[in-house]
Amino acid sequence: MRRGWAAGMLGIALMAGCSSPGTAPREGRLPAWAVQHLVKSDVNRFVEADQQRIFISLRRLAVKLYKRNPKEWRKSAPTLEAAVSRVFDDKHGWRFEELGYRRGVDAIQVALHPGYRGDRVMAYIVGMASMVQSAFGDREEFYVLDDLDAQHLYNAARNVEIAAWKLASARDERGELLLLSNEIGDITNLSFEREFGRIIGLLELLSDVVEEKTERTVTRVVQSMATAVFLPVH
Repeated sequence: MRRGWAAGMLGIALMAGCSSPGTAPREGRLPAWAVQHLVKSDVNRFVEADQQRIFISLRRLAVKLYKRNPKEWRKSAPTLEAAVSRVFDDKHGWRFEELGYRRGVDAIQVALHPGYRGDRVMAYIVGMASMVQSAFGDREEFYVLDDLDAQHLYNAARNVEIAAWKLASARDERGELLLLSNEIGDITNLSFEREFGRIIGLLELLSDVVEEKTERTVTRVVQSMATAVFLPVH
């Protein structure tokens, strides 16, 4: 009887974890009495905590970019807060009509294309968030039978580096930055760089943990940012 009950609980938990693939992970911890704890390992909880931290940084990046580029949120929402909420709080699977339903690096490339006339911040953050979620297997929660790929997490970290470099260097036909981010000058503002660094560090840490757990060696690459190509994450 107990064995059948445990199997039933596992099935319920796994279905819950797959119910809304591709959306942002839930915020906060499960209550101590939640039945999901019965089918979560310590590694599962660690992965979920780091995933939430990554999305906190992504949300901060969205707010910072909208504040530095206020004309962008006005293209898609009545307020900055509504623009951020649309990206992180709705169940959309990271597919938006105005992006041609593109996700991941395809959405990032749309955001940084000189000819794009839509909300560049939304496109950029949607691309970043969905790329990261692809590396997490498009899961919001993790259970004992869920496997992560250390290589995909490592590749996602490298892709964040590439995306950060492209953000800081992408310019229009007049030579002006497509999106303002870090400031270097009389007043130095490197808050964007710090958020990118947090995301990269968390992804690298997770890659190391999963590599150790699965005993699958990660292939590490070195690229020049000027010529770097995005790496596969799924």
